[in-house]
Amino acid sequence: MPMPGRPIVAIALFSLLGGAATAADAKRTNVLFLISDDLNTLLGCYGDRLAKSPNIDRLACRGVLFERAYCAFPLCGPSRNSMLTGLYPNSTGILANGQIFRQTIPSQMSMPQSFRRSGYFAARIGKLYHYNVPRSIGTNGHDDPGSWELESNPAGVDRLEEEPRIFSLLPGNFGGTLSWYASPRADRFHTDGMMAEDAEWILDRCARRTDRPFFLALGFFRPHTPYVAPRSYFDLYPENEMPVVHGVKEDQADIPPPALASAKKEQEKLTDDLRRQGLQAYRASISFMDAQVGRVVETLDRLGLSENTVIVFTSDHGYHTGEHGLWQKQSLFEESARVPLLIVAPGVTKKGGVARSPVSQVDLFPTLAELCGVERPANLQGQSLLPMLKDPKVAGRGWAITQVVRGGGFRRAGASTAIGDQGTRFFGYSLRTPRWRYTEWDEGRRGRELYDHESDPRELTNLAADPAHAKTVEDLSSQLRAAAKATFPSSGKSPMLKPGLWAPDLTNP
Repeated sequence: MPMPGRPIVAIALFSLLGGAATAADAKRTNVLFLISDDLNTLLGCYGDRLAKSPNIDRLACRGVLFERAYCAFPLCGPSRNSMLTGLYPNSTGILANGQIFRQTIPSQMSMPQSFRRSGYFAARIGKLYHYNVPRSIGTNGHDDPGSWELESNPAGVDRLEEEPRIFSLLPGNFGGTLSWYASPRADRFHTDGMMAEDAEWILDRCARRTDRPFFLALGFFRPHTPYVAPRSYFDLYPENEMPVVHGVKEDQADIPPPALASAKKEQEKLTDDLRRQGLQAYRASISFMDAQVGRVVETLDRLGLSENTVIVFTSDHGYHTGEHGLWQKQSLFEESARVPLLIVAPGVTKKGGVARSPVSQVDLFPTLAELCGVERPANLQGQSLLPMLKDPKVAGRGWAITQVVRGGGFRRAGASTAIGDQGTRFFGYSLRTPRWRYTEWDEGRRGRELYDHESDPRELTNLAADPAHAKTVEDLSSQLRAAAKATFPSSGKSPMLKPGLWAPDLTNP
C-alpha cells in the first residue's frame, strides 16, 4: 500500500527502478543493510539472558554471527563514515560528529555509491551517515547525497509530540544524555515503526521490478537516547529485575584516567533506581527496534526476495550500561568498541555459524562488494569476510583496531587551522586479538591497559603493569603499531607516530 503523504517518493521510485536493464541484472544479488543506533550486544543471540530480541535472534540462525566484531571509532559520525567508506577514521579525516567525508576526501567512493555505479537502485531510510538525534530526525542530517537515489526521512510522535514528556538527567536535553519515556502510542506512530513501513513499501516496489537489483539501507534510531518506545516493550523488563553494576571504585583503581574520560558530569546524579529505570528503557528500545527488524525481514521473505538478498545487521558502535562506572559510548572498553554483526548470504553462509576471530566494520565494504560482484575502490583498508562466511573457523586478519580522541585541537572540516590547543589532544588505540585487549593512550605516555579475555571477559583487571605480562605488553605494542601501519598503505606511516596530526594519511582514491 502506498505510503500516505509521500507521492513524490512513489513517482521517484518508479522512475528510478524503470531504467535500462539487462537479463543479467535480474540475477544479481540484492542487499538489505540494517543498522541500529547505539546498540551493544544485549541480544539473545549474543547470550544475554534478559534480552527479548526474537527477530534478530532468528536472523542470526540464518547466517553467520560474528562473535568479536568491532567499530573503528565508538562515536556515530566517525564510525559510520568509516564503515561506509571502508577506510579507518584517520584516513577519512572524520574524528568528530557533524562532519562528512566529502569535506575531507571528496573523491572517495562510498559503499552505496559503488553499488549505484554498478547499476543498483540505492535507497536510504533513516540514519546511515550521522544525524543529530533527535533534532535531525525527519531531515537528511549529515547525509551524503551521492550515495543514494532515494532518501526517506519519516518523523514520528517520539520526535514531533512526546519530547516535553521525556525524562532527562539534563532537562531539555535528550540526544547526548540519559533520557527515556514509555510512550502510550503504538509502534506505527513512532519513527522506527514508520521507517519499517517505508521499507515494506519500497521492497514491494522492488519485487515488482526485478530487472534491477537493490541496495536498501535502513538506519533505525533506537536504542539511541532518548530511549522512547511503546509502553508494552517496557513491560517486558520489570524495573526491579534490572541489574546494577557494583564494585565500580575497585574496578577503576587500575584504569588510566583517559580510559574513563567519556563519563559525563550529569551521570553523577544516577542512583540505583535511576540506573534500573535507564536500563529498562534501553532494553525496551532494543526490543522495539527488534520488532521493526522482524517486520522488514518478514516482508523480504513474503515477497520472495530473501533467496537472492544479502542481509546485514549491525550497529554503529557499542554502548555502556554502567560497566566501569560508564554509560553510553566513546570508550575503548569491550562494551563500547564491540558491535553486533550478522551476515546472511544465501548459498554462501553456513546457517547458524559463529565466527570468533576479531573483525572490523571496515570489512563490510569489501565483503559486500565481493559477494555482489561490485567494483570497489582500490584503497579500501578492510578485508573481505567471504572466507569466514563460507567457513566461520577461518581466522582472517585476526585482529581489530578501535581508536578514540581525547583533549582538544580539532580541525573542523574545511578549516585551514586547528580550533583549540592541539597540544592537549591525543589518541587512544586499542588492539583486539582473540585473547587480548591491549590499549595505549598517547602511545603509552598516558597509560596502558591489558585485559585477558580468557580469564577476565569483563575487563576488570588491568595487567599492563604486571611484570609477569611485560613480554605480552611488548609483543602487543609492536603488533598494534604494525597493524596500524598496515592499514595506511599509501604512506606507510602509523597514525600513532604523529598524534598531533589530525589525519596523517588522507588516502587518495
